[in-house]
Amino acid sequence: MLKNSIKVRYKINEEIRANEVRIVGENVTQGIYSILEALRMANKLELDLIEISPNAVPPVCKIFNYQKFIYQQKKHQKEQKSKLARVVVKEIRFGPQTNEHDYNFKLKHAKNFLEGGDKVRAYVFFKGRSILFKEQGEALLFRLSHDLENYGKVEQMPTLEGKKMIIIFSPKRSKLKK
Repeated sequence: MLKNSIKVRYKINEEIRANEVRIVGENVTQGIYSILEALRMANKLELDLIEISPNAVPPVCKIFNYQKFIYQQKKHQKEQKSKLARVVVKEIRFGPQTNEHDYNFKLKHAKNFLEGGDKVRAYVFFKGRSILFKEQGEALLFRLSHDLENYGKVEQMPTLEGKKMIIIFSPKRSKLKK
């Protein structure tokens, strides 16, 4: 599929309809040439004339091996894709009556996750009749947001979804590790 979209995007050789083209690239004298002269130059070097920038006046063309050009374009796109930041969401689970030690243990993990650049999704899971303690769960999440305010910001305030009350934190940019 990608190969077809690149073929459509770049015109080669006789597909180029302009009268004059600007030639760029290695091993050629750069300048503006008639299309026939540019095609002759490409044939002489046993390479293809590839229209790189069709909207320029005159269109910009490169004398290059078309297959190698496509390969380089795909490689460049792959590099760009790999450089995109991947968002990792770590989860921390609490009960409505989580004791102090467990809370501190999970708080420490949440700090480490936020310092590492990950998002944190903390939730209180209500099991059975513990749904009656919604206020305790909400208080626990607000306490967590207060304790994490130096490490991350609240992206989503506590909301009740089914049997879970969820809050989401994203890391502060100044706290990210390099």
